[in-house]
Amino acid sequence: MSALVPKSITILGATGSVGTSTLDLIRRNPDAYNVKALTAATKVADLAKLAKEFKVEFAAIAYPQHYNELKSALSGTNIEVAAGEDAIREAARRDANWVMSAIVGAAGLQPTLEAIRRGVTVALANKECLVCAGDLMMQEVAKHGATLLPVDSEHNAIYQVFDFDHPANIDRIILTASGGPFRQTPIEVLEHVTPEQAVDHPNWDMGAKISVDSATMMNKGLEMIEAYHLFPVRPDQIDIIVHPQSVIHSMVEYKDRSVLAQLGSPDMRTPIAYTLAWPERMECPSERLNLANIAKLTFENPDYNRFPSLGQARAAMLSGGAAPIILNAVNEVSVAAFLDKAIGFMDISRLVGLALEKIVLKAPTSIDDVTNIDITARDWALDRLKTR
Repeated sequence: MSALVPKSITILGATGSVGTSTLDLIRRNPDAYNVKALTAATKVADLAKLAKEFKVEFAAIAYPQHYNELKSALSGTNIEVAAGEDAIREAARRDANWVMSAIVGAAGLQPTLEAIRRGVTVALANKECLVCAGDLMMQEVAKHGATLLPVDSEHNAIYQVFDFDHPANIDRIILTASGGPFRQTPIEVLEHVTPEQAVDHPNWDMGAKISVDSATMMNKGLEMIEAYHLFPVRPDQIDIIVHPQSVIHSMVEYKDRSVLAQLGSPDMRTPIAYTLAWPERMECPSERLNLANIAKLTFENPDYNRFPSLGQARAAMLSGGAAPIILNAVNEVSVAAFLDKAIGFMDISRLVGLALEKIVLKAPTSIDDVTNIDITARDWALDRLKTR
């Protein structure tokens, strides 16, 4: 990567944990990158501050009611300001050759597709894109010659050790899971945990929604579906193992029983740096891995009774069609309700399980179908919450 030709960058979801980690790396390598566009959901002040710091051309906020505030915050600059869903999609269409897709939830689907259709490199930190529209998304990647690089530490680890030239040599991929904050919590106690306890992850610093998904282990279920679309493997070739230290980020087992793994300290800047510098490598401020200090790496099978979300996600993956979209949509609604203290922790998986049982919809054949299924499932979940 030549400093004479900086890589042009757009970050969708600039004020979240992945977005700020990406900008931290760029800040340390100012001559190598040129940030063109940034977006955020609601954090106007943070977005405006970052837009000024990186001298971007375009800044977009997701909700139109924040437009005037953002416009005022960036007055006196040459930064173009916009708001609303179309504005976020416009950011993805801007002339950048590397796009970070870090918008949480199904809201990231359309903007990510806009970037893919430009045939650029897309660093994907949004599980829901492939969970909801995996087949359609990968078809678009192939059609437009885009490069899709996974940012999730697990998929990034697999990507680094997966032999794409000889996929028949691979027996299985093994996703590691920390187990979250409730790995050893009795099931009866889980009925009473609070949002504050659920977002207190032992290893990773993440946003509230992703932290709750980690606590229910739905994040690992979503990652399982995502892995199915990212890598040329069958569903029965995807396993999950709990690894509390979060040092081994995932593994690939080959048919000769060799197991290749990627290790590192639990810092999202490591997989982000891999995608940011790809196909080269860059310096990263992540803590150096000291195995002697860690001393012990432990593993255990996941508890499907304590974490029913894992079984629900596998069932949705095997069913295909609308099931993964329903799973994701109802989980998002349920997690939001839990964070608002409207339902209990175990009610999240109960509502998801009920949705998979009750909602019957045709498989999507277009992105519009995906959007409609997502809306239908969310409306169903909201109605259920109102009648509780």
